[in-house]
Order: sequence, then C-alpha cells, then structure tokens
Amino acid sequence: MVATLPDLLRLVVVPVFAWAAIRDVRTRRLPNRLWPPLYLFGALLLVWEIVTIWPLGGFVEMRFLVRVAISLLFVAPLGYAFWYLGAFGGADAKAMIALAVLFPTFPAYDLAGVTLPLVDTQLGVFSLTILTNTVLLGLAYPVGLAVFNLVRGEASRLMFFARPVATDSLPDRHGRLFEDPDGPTRNGLDLDALRMYLRWRGRTLADVRADPDDLRDPASVGETFAPTDGGTHVGPRTDGGRAVDDAPTDGGRAVDDAPTDGGRAVDDAPTDGGRAVDDAAPDGGHAADAETDSDADRESDDPWAAERFLDEIDHGAYGTDAATLREGLDVVAREDRVLVSPGMPFVVPMAVGLVASLTYGDALFAALGALGLV
Repeated sequence: MVATLPDLLRLVVVPVFAWAAIRDVRTRRLPNRLWPPLYLFGALLLVWEIVTIWPLGGFVEMRFLVRVAISLLFVAPLGYAFWYLGAFGGADAKAMIALAVLFPTFPAYDLAGVTLPLVDTQLGVFSLTILTNTVLLGLAYPVGLAVFNLVRGEASRLMFFARPVATDSLPDRHGRLFEDPDGPTRNGLDLDALRMYLRWRGRTLADVRADPDDLRDPASVGETFAPTDGGTHVGPRTDGGRAVDDAPTDGGRAVDDAPTDGGRAVDDAPTDGGRAVDDAAPDGGHAADAETDSDADRESDDPWAAERFLDEIDHGAYGTDAATLREGLDVVAREDRVLVSPGMPFVVPMAVGLVASLTYGDALFAALGALGLV
C-alpha cells in the first residue's frame, strides 16, 4: 500500500500552504478563514485514525496517543507562545497550530520501493520535525540577505539585517525601517504603520517628501480617513498612484480581519486639525488664546500629529509609538535611500519545511546522527 488513506488526504494541505506562502510574500496578510477548515480537517483525520486502531490497549496504540498528545499539547501551544513573545505573527502561529493538528505523527509514503520521509526520529512527532526544519530554513534567511547585498555591491556590517532601498519605493514594500535620525536601529518604523498613517491623513509619501515642514505641523491635519490595516493590497495607494477621493467606500479595509469601522468614522473626525469642534475658533481651529503661539510651539505639541493618529485609530499600529512614528517620518522625508529590514514571512519556510519533512524527514535529527549525538 502506498499509504494509509488519512495520510494520503493530508497531502491536500501541501498546495494550501503553497498558496499561503505565495500570498504571504505578496501581501504579508493571510485570511483568518483559512485556518478553521484545516483545524477541523485535521481533527477528523485524527478521529478516523483513533477509530481505526481502537481499542487503545497495546503498546503501539499508546505510543500513538503519546505522540498525538505531544503535538497537540506542546507543539500547538508553542506556536501560540512564539506569537505571544513576538517571534511569530498571528498567521504564523495559526499555521503552526494547524500543522500540529494535521501532522501529529509521522506519515509513511511508499514510492517505487522507497519509504518517505527518509529520516524518522525516535520521538516520532512529525509536527515537531516540521517546526525544526522550518527554523533551520529561517536561519538561512539572513545569509541569503547578505548574499543579495553583496551581489548588489552593498557590503556593510548591516548586510545580514537590512538593505538600502529607494525611499520612493516604500509604499510597495514590507518590513520596517532599519534607521532613525540618529542612525541604524532595529526598532525603526514599521512600513505598514507608515501606510496607515498616510492613509489616515489622506496624503502620499510624495506629499511628505515635498513639503515636510508644513505637514509636520499638527494643525495641517484636516479631514482624516480610515487607516486600513496598512497592507499594500488594500486601501488607497500612498505613493501618489491613487487619490483619496477614489478610495473604496469601506476605507479599503481587509475583508476578514480589519475592524468593522476601518478606524474612525470620517463624520467623527475633528475638522480643525485636532481640537474639539466646540473649542474651535472661527478662524480655522485655533482658540484666541493660542493665536499668539509661535509655529514652533504648535509643532512641539505633537509633531506630525503622531499622538493624534494613534489616539484616533481604534486598534494599534503594529506596536508603533508616537516617537517612532515621528522619527520614521523625519527619515523618509529627508533621505532618498533608506535602510529597510524586509522581515521574513514565516509561512514561507514553513511551507518549504513541510515539503522537506514529507520527503527527506528531520534534517536536525540527521545532522545529530551524523555527529554521533543520537
């Protein structure tokens, strides 16, 4: 027999993860509706296998249950823990949980006299093998980034972490700035947060670069708009390619996981640059006692209206605080080229790790075996 029917059905997951990997590269977004069917599918296959080996009295049956328990009670919660600690994105954690439910034990596929996967482990928890292969592939990413930088003649001590790009290309890129006004930093502005801010203001990156002094003044903020989730595939473009007036009527939000109101309703937005309407003066939004303030004083209150932006949106901006937003805007307004850490969509090495696990098996166990450690 080539394989058991449950193991053959599990192969359906491979093209699903391939699609998810491609979408993750293009948009850094995966729909929430993708995961529940996979959880249900994996649970049904697991029940099928338990019924097949019932009663569960022998050593083989109990070993099967122990492996399932490790996958469901250790590997699956590990995906959640990685998300909680910030090592995984939400979709990465859900994908890991799906694999823990779908592949708790090693499958076996007999092809032309060869049984795949080639390398089994003593523990026999297949989802753990997928995870270790994924991590090994993920560790190769900085090396690949460094090679890419070297080929382009961009050798530097930062070439493992970031690469220089044209500032004008940021609206279509993913990742985060790897610099602030003081130099390189790992805690630069998230590019999704930058897009959210620009959409909220109804401005483009070109606007910011053309007139930073004026837009830095919080009083320059007029009508505000739905920030969306900052994805490149939703909402008005921020590179000058689409006017705010042409934006979708739903604010461009993602269908599955964006807030239902897209941020803050336009009708609720102050029209005077941040002051409450009933406090606004007839001259455009400044009370009489503020008219004598200098431009510098007004700007020092909230440069770029960063605090107002974060206060008005009804969800976070990927952990961005007002200071990080201001510093990132100062950088993109001034520099023609900036350092960007592209980040890694972890579902990509997870999909490759799944295929590698189904064919070769556990790479870490094979390496440890070659060294005589297992």
